[in-house]
Amino acid sequence: MTSMEGMKVSEADLVVYVHPSKSHKVSQAVLRELSSLLFKYSETFDGVVLAYEVDVPSKKAKILSGIYPYLGVKLRAKLLLFNPKPGMLLEGKVVKLSQQSIHVIVLGFSSAIITEEDIREEFKYKIKHGEEVFASTSNKHHKIKVGTILRFLVKSFDEEILHISGSLHPANTGSIRWLYKHMEDSSNADRSIKKREESEGTQNAASISMNTDHRHKKPKRQRSGEDS
Repeated sequence: MTSMEGMKVSEADLVVYVHPSKSHKVSQAVLRELSSLLFKYSETFDGVVLAYEVDVPSKKAKILSGIYPYLGVKLRAKLLLFNPKPGMLLEGKVVKLSQQSIHVIVLGFSSAIITEEDIREEFKYKIKHGEEVFASTSNKHHKIKVGTILRFLVKSFDEEILHISGSLHPANTGSIRWLYKHMEDSSNADRSIKKREESEGTQNAASISMNTDHRHKKPKRQRSGEDS
């Protein structure tokens, strides 16, 4: 399985503006400013900032002119960004479901919804032992319920409220646990078939070789008659 899409690492040269009153604690002020970017969409970085790693090349800060002068601190940052695009595959935890929709939380902060029209037909809504579940009619072990880690396709992403609209139409979406097991079983089956084909191919080759040798080998009595 590949890692979840929609994540990227970006490096940037930044200037953080610090109030002169914080000049004796520049490092703390810089980290506070960067922390204010977390879990918000940034047009500058084209994504939601999830984490950062900072390197301040110089300890010197430049005083910027103005009515309220600020200190400009240059630094280099490595940012982990989240920016899902339509067509990408994401993974999240199911937190609620009903006959009309499945609600998912991605990375602990971004909410996603998959509405009834985007849930493929093989999944049927049921209430089993008091628990709501979408069960597959193709495979009884493939179920979606509260707590399931779900893989789904991105339809759209609202950058302002960090809300995702998703789909379960593609065959490679659904319960991650079932997809992992299904892939493993398919892989084992493919290896078994390949091994059997190779074994049969070796046996057939040996059989052809034996038949060929038998055809070209003449009986001793026949050869004696020809010699005489």
